[in-house]
Amino acid sequence: MAEVEVLAASNALRIRTITALALVPLVIAAVLGLPTPAFALVFAGVLMLAAVEWCTLAGLTRPIARILYPIAILSAMAVLWIWPRGQPWFFGLSALWWAAQAASLPRVREIPRIEGVQWSLLAVGFLVLVGPWAALIHLHRLPDAGPALVLFLLFLMWTADSMAYFVGRAWGGGRAKLAPVLSPGKTRVGVYGALVGAAACGLIFAWIRSESLTATLLILLVCGVSVVISIVGDLYESLLKRRRGLKDSSHLLPGHGGMLDRIDSLTAAAPVFALGITLIGVTT
Repeated sequence: MAEVEVLAASNALRIRTITALALVPLVIAAVLGLPTPAFALVFAGVLMLAAVEWCTLAGLTRPIARILYPIAILSAMAVLWIWPRGQPWFFGLSALWWAAQAASLPRVREIPRIEGVQWSLLAVGFLVLVGPWAALIHLHRLPDAGPALVLFLLFLMWTADSMAYFVGRAWGGGRAKLAPVLSPGKTRVGVYGALVGAAACGLIFAWIRSESLTATLLILLVCGVSVVISIVGDLYESLLKRRRGLKDSSHLLPGHGGMLDRIDSLTAAAPVFALGITLIGVTT
C-alpha cells in the first residue's frame, strides 16, 4: 500500500510539473510580449474561468447564474479599464480585505459544511478576482518597468511556492502544522522556506536596480508580506473548498486542479504587492 501511495504521489508530481512547464513560457510571453490592452484581456479571460469556479464555491448552480456572474466580473474590469484612477483604490481595498483574512483565518477551529448559495461570497468574489486584475494591469501599464514588475511578482510567487513545498517536505515532517484544520499538509517550516525564497528574490531585485539600503529593506518587507498573504490566499481557498466538500475547484488543469487552485496565491498577493510597490515608490 505504501508503494502504491508513493507511486501515485510521484505520478501526480510529474503531471503537475509537465503542466507547469507548459504554462510558464506562455505566461512569460504574455507578460513581456503583449501590450497592456492585450495582456488585460488575456488575464481577464483567466479570471473569467476562475469566476466560474467561484460560482461552485459559492453554491451557485443555476446555469444562467453561472454565466451572468463571470459577465458581472468582466464588467467590473471594464469599468476599471475605462477609469484607471480607480484601479489603485480597488486593489488597495482588496489588499485590506486580505489583511483581515490573515487576522481571522488562524482562529478557524472547525469548518462546517455549507449548503445553498452564499450571497456574501459572491460579493467577496469581486475583491478576490477583480482586485488582482486591477493590480497587475496597474503595474503592467507603468512606463518602462511595468511588465518587469509583473514578471518579478510571478517569479516571487513561483519561488516562494517551490521553496515552501520542498523545504516543507524535507524538514517539515511532523513539526508544527501551519493550519491543520484548513490545510494539514502545510507546516511552519514551509512558511520559513517561502520567506527565504522571498528574501532571495527581493535582494536580487534590489541589486539589479542598485537600490539603497533603505529601499532594499522596504523591498524585502513588501516581498515578505506579499508571500505571507499569498499563503493566506491558499488557505482561504482551502476553507471554501472544505465548506463544500471539494478537493479541487475544478479539473481544468492536469495535476493542478482548477484555475483558482493555480492562482489562489496570486489573487491574494497581487493587490498587496502592487500597493506596497506603489507606496515605496518602486515604479520606474
